[in-house]
Amino acid sequence: MEKTAAGQEKITMENIFLYLLYFVLFSVLTAVIGLLASWVDRKVTARVQYRVGPPWYQGFADFLKLMGKETVVPEGARFTGFLISPLIGLAGIALVSVIVWVVNLRLASSFVGDLIVVLYLLVLPSLAVILGASASRNPLAGVGASREMKLMLGYELPFVLAMIVPILRSGGMLKLNDLLVYQQNNGSFLSGGIAGISISGAIAFITAIICMQAKLTLVPFDIPEAETEIMAGVYIEYSGPALAVFKLTKAMMLFTVPAFLITVFWGGMNFSSPINWIQSILKYIVLLVIIILIRNTNPRLRIDQAMKFFWGKLSFLAIAALILAVFGF
Repeated sequence: MEKTAAGQEKITMENIFLYLLYFVLFSVLTAVIGLLASWVDRKVTARVQYRVGPPWYQGFADFLKLMGKETVVPEGARFTGFLISPLIGLAGIALVSVIVWVVNLRLASSFVGDLIVVLYLLVLPSLAVILGASASRNPLAGVGASREMKLMLGYELPFVLAMIVPILRSGGMLKLNDLLVYQQNNGSFLSGGIAGISISGAIAFITAIICMQAKLTLVPFDIPEAETEIMAGVYIEYSGPALAVFKLTKAMMLFTVPAFLITVFWGGMNFSSPINWIQSILKYIVLLVIIILIRNTNPRLRIDQAMKFFWGKLSFLAIAALILAVFGF
């Protein structure tokens, strides 16, 4: 790619075409992996409950079936907000997936502060759910939107605090590329210290994993949906392609958010050799197994319990990780 005298990439039509190609390619790849991961989640959950579970292609079949149905807009709903909201969430998670893929595959240099940009973009799926549910004018959807808003305010604080730990450990790096290079030269932020484990890095990673469960709105944090209480809540009025886009967004998050945590805390994903391929896949499988285990071994929390947990114990845990990182532990 062409560069200016300052070392920055020069914007050309070729670059624009290449970035568009990256966006389409990696968005589709993330969607495929996410739908397969959601099948693994559903299959394991079914076996735990002594059921057979769906076939591997069930997620794809559900998506295609919904795409062929009619989207019913409820009477009195804000038409534009109701239909645009799913696209906002999909665009946000698609952009994050492209950034994570490009950085890990070393296809292009990342930009200054891309870590902060990713944190902002990861909020869009939740905001889209809130906007869409509010636009539907359904009382149950309104309850779900209220819960989603409170849940987001709860987990964002410890999640951001956990993200500051690798920034401190690396000396203030805010570029994902720089964080990956630092981990290649010095070991991941989970390594080092006592018994080969960084205390601050491990605590921050655990905190981020719990927040990830809430971002995915999976048990015990599936409070905005809560089928047994508010009948799918935020999604109650959605059908057809609009519902398909929401489900696709959630499936893409099932890959993108763990991949982002691997990039920031666990040395990233490397596909330069068969061994690195296996290691990268195993890292993702470990996080996927943790997600499934948490989902199948915990009851749903009430929204007040979740808020107390995030703003109480988990935030204090993240602050402890920050203090340990300042002192080099």
